[in-house]
Amino acid sequence: MMSGGGYTSIDNQKVPGSVPAVSGADHVTVKFADSSLQTFPPSEAQGKISAVFRPPSDADDTFSKPARGSSDESQPTGWMHKFTVGAYKPYFDVDTSDVLERIRDSLFSFKGSFTEKTADNPDLYGPFWICTTLIFVAASIGTFVTYLAHKLQNKDWNYDINLVTWSAGLFYGYVTFVPLGLYIILKYFSAPSGLVQLWCLYGYSLFIFIPALVSIIWLV
Repeated sequence: MMSGGGYTSIDNQKVPGSVPAVSGADHVTVKFADSSLQTFPPSEAQGKISAVFRPPSDADDTFSKPARGSSDESQPTGWMHKFTVGAYKPYFDVDTSDVLERIRDSLFSFKGSFTEKTADNPDLYGPFWICTTLIFVAASIGTFVTYLAHKLQNKDWNYDINLVTWSAGLFYGYVTFVPLGLYIILKYFSAPSGLVQLWCLYGYSLFIFIPALVSIIWLV
């Protein structure tokens, strides 16, 4: 072993823990057999382990797969599609903020923003519940008035269920047939207007009667 200039070199000496280099033509060549080690990831799926990554599937795949026996081809087409629930589903696809915004715009109709906002996405959810609320409010007021009239005259009072029937026919009939008649007239004169948009317009316009009827109860 020689050292110089801060470097140390090892000559042909036996150093503990070292293997002497083989030199000369009589060295032995060692050949290794083919290794049985496998590469990772394997090229093909073997056993129960797959090399292809797949996202975990849901425990309940009801929403990821169509129902058994149902397909797009089995859905009715043409005029028969009008008698399915799916035909009217887009007109009830609104949230609370949309309904409140349209109610506010219907109260300030002079701004003209209601027609612009409902031109592409009219809904029937708001008109349906507004009419339903009006039916029960009007029936309640009618019942309350008849109750007071019978009590002031010292007569027996019985609840009249026909008040609900008349209220339902009045409000549902108004919202359904008046826009329908207007749609036919506009269609005759080739004026661009949608039937659902007219139902939406007339339905939201009835909201003002809800606080008006409630105020009548307070005045009485």
